[in-house]
Amino acid sequence: MNDIVQSIFRNATGLALFALVTVGAVAVTFTGTQQRIQDNVLAAQSRALNDIVPIEQHDNSLLNDTIRLTELRNVQRLGPIESDAVAYQARWQGNTHTVILPVVAPNGYTTAIRLLVGINQQGEIVGVRVVEHKETPGLGDKIDLRKSDWVLDFNQKTRHDPSEKGWAVKKDGGEFDQFTGATITPRAVVAAVYQALLFFDEHQDMLLGRITATGETPHEQ
Repeated sequence: MNDIVQSIFRNATGLALFALVTVGAVAVTFTGTQQRIQDNVLAAQSRALNDIVPIEQHDNSLLNDTIRLTELRNVQRLGPIESDAVAYQARWQGNTHTVILPVVAPNGYTTAIRLLVGINQQGEIVGVRVVEHKETPGLGDKIDLRKSDWVLDFNQKTRHDPSEKGWAVKKDGGEFDQFTGATITPRAVVAAVYQALLFFDEHQDMLLGRITATGETPHEQ
């Protein structure tokens, strides 16, 4: 009987140790995977930032020169962005000439679409890049510059050019092309980019460093 008890005890101990090691391995793998995902997202974001404002057009670090957004009014225009979301400032000799806004189009065909929208001090779009999406391959994924040049149609557009009505896909009476067999995706992106322009228009003085969050000009003490 004692041999049976000891055998059961040994087996139970072995199973417990196996479970502990397995859980630990899964936890380590999960943590490592999450870190890799975050690193990949950060790398993609860095590439997109420098794609919108090429390195020869700014003399600062885009990733580190930022403004926190979530405390600003009407931030919901940018979609369901994270609580620590920031705008990126492109500077030359200390002067901000372009702001890059993180934007989320929540109503993509499959999931939310994450974008970066660059707007210069004249209120013109200098670039739009998709940094994360899961749209249908061969259809909705044409929002990705690696698949088509569709996003380049936003370049030099402003809040008023085209008109508000023009900020839609052609199927809805606007000026932007939709994709054959996929209208939902471009419709979501066009709407999100227009909302980014509205947000920029409301906060451009602060986003461009003309005033601080307290309403003072930067040189004021």
